[in-house]
Amino acid sequence: MARLFGTGTRAGLPALALLAVLAGCSRQSAPAPRFMGTDVTGAPYGRDFHLTDYNGKARSLADFKGKAVVMFFGYTHCPDVCPTTLSDLAQAMKRLGKDAERVQVLFVTVDPERDTRDVLARYVPAFYPSFLGLYGSPRATAATAREFHVFYRKHYEAGSDDYSVDHSAASYVFDPSGRLRLLWNYGIGVDAMVHDVKLLLG
Repeated sequence: MARLFGTGTRAGLPALALLAVLAGCSRQSAPAPRFMGTDVTGAPYGRDFHLTDYNGKARSLADFKGKAVVMFFGYTHCPDVCPTTLSDLAQAMKRLGKDAERVQVLFVTVDPERDTRDVLARYVPAFYPSFLGLYGSPRATAATAREFHVFYRKHYEAGSDDYSVDHSAASYVFDPSGRLRLLWNYGIGVDAMVHDVKLLLG
């Protein structure tokens, strides 16, 4: 590039014409958005789900078209990862201001035996009013987890009937057209969440 500008002409083209050509190339090769999360655009998973929200309404990804969607898998008895992630997402929504109306956060339980409609209705919107909790039968939960490559497994303490649930901690982020675009690892932080959502909203 420096050589072309240094000579002023190439193959008989005047310098101004060469500048116009180079400017056109620059416009065509504009850099892609720089996300803070992992860009998974075109991934062959996370295409849809069929679950029920805590109001008893059947839900799929199409219900939220026109909004950026952040989907997180967890359970209400989770001692650390789930409440931390939901708290960070709530802070991000507050920081987004008016744009928060164009974002839907979905919390999918991997413990449907304990996380009933009533439990989810109390727990999830306590973090932010528009957050929705989703649940399914054990079979539907397993199918959704497979579609999103989510791991979860009950873990019983020795000599106890009580259990915790080991589970994946990433969040899945969709653009307003319903395409899976990003994975946010646990602890990505509020600044990164706000930055990426603003890019997706354009």
